[in-house]
Amino acid sequence: MSAKYISIEQQRLNTNAQKEVPLEKWGPYLSERQWGTVREDYSAGGDAWNYFTHEQSRSRVYRWGEDGIAGISDMHQDLCFAIAMWNGKDAILKERLFGLTNAEGNHGEDVKELYYYLDNTPTHYYMKYLYKYPQAAFPYEQLVEMNRNRTKTEPEFELLDTGIFNNNNYFDVQVTYAKNRSEDICIEIEITNPGDQDAEIVLLPALWFRNQWMFDDMLQKPVLEIQKPLPDTGLVKATTENSDSYYFYYPVTDTTLMTENETNTERVFGYPNKSPFVKDAFHDAIVNDNAELKRKLQNKKTGTKFSPVYELLIAAKQSQVVKLRLSKDELQSPFDENFDIVFANRKNEADEFYNNLMPENISADAANIQRQAFAGLLWSKQFYKYDIERWLDGDAHNINPPVERKYGRNTGWEHLKIADVLSMPDKWEYPWFASWDLCFHCIPMAMVDPVFAKNQLILLCREWFMNPAGQIPAYEWSFSDVNPPIQAWAALEVYKIEKEIHGNADIHFLKRIFQKLMLNFTWWANREDEHENNIFSGGFLGLDNIGVLDRNSLPPGTYMEQVDATAWMGMYALNLMEMALEIAQTDNSYEDAATKFYEHFVLIAGSLNETLWDANDNFFYDRLHTSDGNSIELRVRSIVGLSVLFNAAIIKNEYLQKLPDFKKRMEYVKNYGIAHYKYLPCEQVSNNGDLLISFIHQERLVQLLTVMLDENEFLSPGGIRALSKFHQQHPFYLQLNHTNYSISYMPGESDNNIFGGNSNWRGPVWIQLNCLLIQTLYHQYSFYGDSMQLSFPSDSSTLYNLQQIADALSKQIIAAFLMDDSGNRAVHGNANWFYSQPENKELVLFYEYYHGDTAQGLGASHQTGWSSLVAALITKQPSIS
Repeated sequence: MSAKYISIEQQRLNTNAQKEVPLEKWGPYLSERQWGTVREDYSAGGDAWNYFTHEQSRSRVYRWGEDGIAGISDMHQDLCFAIAMWNGKDAILKERLFGLTNAEGNHGEDVKELYYYLDNTPTHYYMKYLYKYPQAAFPYEQLVEMNRNRTKTEPEFELLDTGIFNNNNYFDVQVTYAKNRSEDICIEIEITNPGDQDAEIVLLPALWFRNQWMFDDMLQKPVLEIQKPLPDTGLVKATTENSDSYYFYYPVTDTTLMTENETNTERVFGYPNKSPFVKDAFHDAIVNDNAELKRKLQNKKTGTKFSPVYELLIAAKQSQVVKLRLSKDELQSPFDENFDIVFANRKNEADEFYNNLMPENISADAANIQRQAFAGLLWSKQFYKYDIERWLDGDAHNINPPVERKYGRNTGWEHLKIADVLSMPDKWEYPWFASWDLCFHCIPMAMVDPVFAKNQLILLCREWFMNPAGQIPAYEWSFSDVNPPIQAWAALEVYKIEKEIHGNADIHFLKRIFQKLMLNFTWWANREDEHENNIFSGGFLGLDNIGVLDRNSLPPGTYMEQVDATAWMGMYALNLMEMALEIAQTDNSYEDAATKFYEHFVLIAGSLNETLWDANDNFFYDRLHTSDGNSIELRVRSIVGLSVLFNAAIIKNEYLQKLPDFKKRMEYVKNYGIAHYKYLPCEQVSNNGDLLISFIHQERLVQLLTVMLDENEFLSPGGIRALSKFHQQHPFYLQLNHTNYSISYMPGESDNNIFGGNSNWRGPVWIQLNCLLIQTLYHQYSFYGDSMQLSFPSDSSTLYNLQQIADALSKQIIAAFLMDDSGNRAVHGNANWFYSQPENKELVLFYEYYHGDTAQGLGASHQTGWSSLVAALITKQPSIS
C-alpha cells in the first residue's frame, strides 16, 4: 500500500510543528483596532474608549501594538504592512477600519465597514481579503449621529443603511498575499470599480515599524531606507534592531512618502512637534494637499514609515492591479513571470489542502461557507502584547499613569507579561483574547492546524498568563472576571480531532495541560464554592445579561447559587476525569487522578440536583439568597438551566478493564451513596459494557429535552435560543431592596446596558453553546440508540432518535448561512438586497450571535472565532445544500 499523500501545505505545517512556537514568522498578526483598548488606556478612571480615540489614532503612537486594513506583520510585530486609501472626498485617509465606541452605538461598540476574509491557509502562504470602499465621502458623522440618537429598542444604523452602496459606487479592494518562501511575500492589490462611472482612488501601501524606541523597548532604532531603484521598480530596505534586513519592492511612481511613526504632539497634546515627520504626515500631505510637507516627505530618504503613492483612475466595470513584494532576499527582477506563478501555485495548494479536509459530498455553497469560516478564523490571529506591571507603572519620560490606576483595573495581575500571537474573537470589536472564546476557536482550528490549537490552550495556562493561585485570565477589561472553565473540554476535543483527522494521539499534550488545569480546578473549588457545598457561583460567566439582574454586581449582602457555574464545574470534573482515563491507558499513575475527579463529579451532581431542580417546572433555576436570610428561586428559563445537559460522557469498557482500582472506587461510591440515600448521577451500562455517566437521569433528560425542542420555548429556526420564548408573554419580575428587575424574551439586540449592552443573551441563538448541546445529544445517542426517541419539534407527532435530532439542529444552524432558493442567506437579514448581487452573492459574514426568530446575524460582524464552529458542523453534515 502506498503511503498517504501529504499536501504541500500540510508539509509546511509539519515543519512548523517542530518549532518552539509553531508559527510562521509572517502572518495576519496585525490588529484591526488598537485604539480604544484597555492596553492603550492610561486614564485615571479606566475610560478606554475616550482616552485613545479613533480621531487620535492617525496621529498618536500606540504603546502596545499596531492596526491597519488587510495588514500583516512579523510574529513580534516589529515590521508591519497594510493598505491606506483615499477617494478624493473623505476628510481623512482610510488607514484603519471605523466603528462606533460603546457610548456612540445604541447597542454598544460596532465596526461600520464592509470587509471580508475570503481565504487563508494555516501557514499564511496564501491569504485573500476584500474591502469595500465607498466612492462618495465616507459617512462618519451620519453613522455616529444616527446610532447615537436611536434607542435600545431600535436596530443599529449600518453602513448599508446610509445608501452609499446603492448604485455600486464603491471600490472592491482585494488584497492577496502569496509567499514564495516563508520570508518572501508577494502582494497583489486589485481595485475594481463595479459602478457605471469612472472613479479616482489614491492607494498607499504602507510599510512601517512599530514604535518601541520611545518606550525604551529597544537599544537601536530601526530604519527604512530608500535604495537605488531597479528598472521600473522602487526599493526600500528595512533594517530591524537586530540588523535583520527586508526589502520592499514596488512599481516606480512619481510620489513616495517617508516619515516617522511618532506622535503629532501639536495635534494631540497641543505642544509643538520636534519635526514635521510625524505619524499622520501622509494624511496632511495627501488629504490636506500640503505641498510643502509633501516635498519634505518625498525628499526624506530614511524613516520608520514609508509608502509609495498610486493615483489611479479606475474605469467603470474595470480593475487595476498593483504588485508589491516584501522579502528577505535581494532580488533583481521581483515582478518577473515567476511572481504570477507564485499566486497560481499557492492558490492550487490552498485548494488541495482544503479539498483533503472537506467531505466528499459537500455542496459548492457549503464548501464556500466552510472555507470562509476557516479563513476568518485564521485571519483573526493577532499579535497581543501587554505587560501589566509596566502598564501600571508607566514608561519613564513618556507615559506617567495617575496614581488611581494602582488600585484600578487589572491590579493584582502584575505577573501577566504577554507578547504572543493569539486567536482573537474579532480583530475589531474584540481585539483581545477571551479565555473561553479561545477554547471554542481551538475546535475548528484543530481541524486545520492542531499544533497551533494546542499551543493556544497551553498558553492560557503558562506562567505569564495564569496567576500564581491558578486563575486563568478572562479578558483585558477585567482579567479577574470568571469565564466558564472549558479548557479541559477544549483540550480533549483538540486531542480527539487531531487523532481522528491527522492520526496523532498526543498524550504528552494531555499530560502537560492536565497538570496546569488541576491548579485551575483547585482555584475554582476554593474560590467559587464559598459555602463548601459543591454549589458554585462565578458571576456573569460570559453570558452578559442572561440573568434578571447583573450576576457580576449583586446587591450587598446577597449571593447566588448558579446552575451554570455548578454545571460548568461538573463538566470540568468530568472532562478532567476523561483526560486522566485517556492518559492512564499508557500511564497508570493517572488512575488516582481519574478517581479524584470522578468523586468531584458525583458530589457536584448530587448538590445541583438536590438544590436547584424545580420539580414543578421540570427545570433548573438559579437561587438568590438575600441579606435577611430569604431564598428566592429565579424562575428564568434560559440556557443556564440547560447547561446541565453538557455533563455527559461515555467511558469505554476497555478503559475500565485496564483500571481496576478506578472501577472499584466507582462501585464503592455508588454503593455508599445508595446506602446513605444520596443522589447519584446517571450511570448506565450498555450491552458492550460501555458506561454512560451523566449529571441527570433519563427522566430529567427527557423533561429538559422536551422543553428545549419546543418551538414556543427554546427551538428556533436557527438553533436553540439562549432564553425561552415563554418569557415573551410571561416576563419574570423580581423586587429586591426596593428595586424592580425584569427579564423578557428579546430575540434581537439588547435593550439594556448590562455589560455594555453590545451583546444579548435574552433570546438570540449562540452557536458555541448549541454545539455543546449537539455534542451532548450525540453522546447520549451513542448509549441509548433508538431506545430513546422524542418528538421534534416537541408538538410534532414524528419521533426521532437523539442522533437525528442532533443532525437536524446542526442543519438548522448551517442553513442560516446557506443561500436559499431566492438567493438570500438568513444571516444577512435585511441586507440581502446587497448580498444577492452577483459580485457579492458568495460573501458570508460570521456574527457573534443570531436572531432568535429569523437567524439574522447580530452583534460583532466578524466573530469568526466561535462562529467558525459552523465549519465543524458542516463536516458532519456534508449532504446539506
